[in-house]
Amino acid sequence: MLFSSVPFLFYFLPAALLLYFLVPRRLKNAALLLASLFFYAWGEPKYVVLMLVSIAQGYLFGLLVEKYRGRNASRLFLSLSILVSLGLLGYFKYADFFLASVNAATGLSLPLLKLSLPIGISFYTFQVLSYVIDVYRGETAAQRNFIDLAAYVSLFPQLIAGPIVLHSEIVPQFADVKNRHFNFDHFAPGLYAFARGLVKKVVIADTFAVAVEAGFADALTLNTAEAWFVAIGYTLQLYFDFSGYCDMATGVGLMFNIKIPINFNSPYKSLNIREFWQRWHVTLSRFLTTYVYFPLGGSRNGNARTVLSLTVVWFFTGLWHGASWNFVLWGVMLLGF
Repeated sequence: MLFSSVPFLFYFLPAALLLYFLVPRRLKNAALLLASLFFYAWGEPKYVVLMLVSIAQGYLFGLLVEKYRGRNASRLFLSLSILVSLGLLGYFKYADFFLASVNAATGLSLPLLKLSLPIGISFYTFQVLSYVIDVYRGETAAQRNFIDLAAYVSLFPQLIAGPIVLHSEIVPQFADVKNRHFNFDHFAPGLYAFARGLVKKVVIADTFAVAVEAGFADALTLNTAEAWFVAIGYTLQLYFDFSGYCDMATGVGLMFNIKIPINFNSPYKSLNIREFWQRWHVTLSRFLTTYVYFPLGGSRNGNARTVLSLTVVWFFTGLWHGASWNFVLWGVMLLGF
């Protein structure tokens, strides 16, 4: 269900808001979870179970990691949770990419699985991963209430395309009594943010998309000026589409009194490529820095370890964006900047 669609704007969102603010306080997280599952099932009914399995294993292993913290069993349960999360993500998103790569390299003809990609699997997988890792580090307490954890992971405003939110910044908002009541001071700026994102997506991004698609369809016939227009238009289309969606996600979150972190900070105002990546998809950069770069040693153990850490981060940045060697190459190339 797209945020810009009639079913979302005129049926789902009003119904979800009414349900959330009318039910008793103790049922609000359950109402939010129910709305999020319905939202997801609208486009991916068969994969709702997959998301719930991912949440359930995170819930179970989070409890076990905390129970045995300080012992080898805690690290074992953390490793198992990471293995399950990345295994599910790898199977559904990268299995055919791996099989096709093996076929191309060896001349084999291994049959492709041709799986449809579950919507939002990268986002909810990263949120489950970050939760269990934070429990292992002692940075957050294991969630005893499954509904609260499930509501956090499946939170519909950011479920499809982010931002990637952390347990420590969302679940405490669920517990804040002030957030249980309708708040016009949150709803008004939320509505404005949503409208801004809607304009970015529908008016700007979708308009550029028409010209860009036509340009790519006749790429060999373009002159220099037209080629530059298509290239720049595609860049703007990507930005306004993705940042527009994130603005809408932030706006919907505020309507429910939930503050979702900013994901784009005017990246095209950057003065260099490093600043650009600090402003573009901020929550992905935060995740990779916190859960990949620093655990690998970051810049604390000499130049060789720093280069290795950066290489791994940019490799996964490319792979995260798409199951293709073009994306991997793009990610590794960015290391040079």
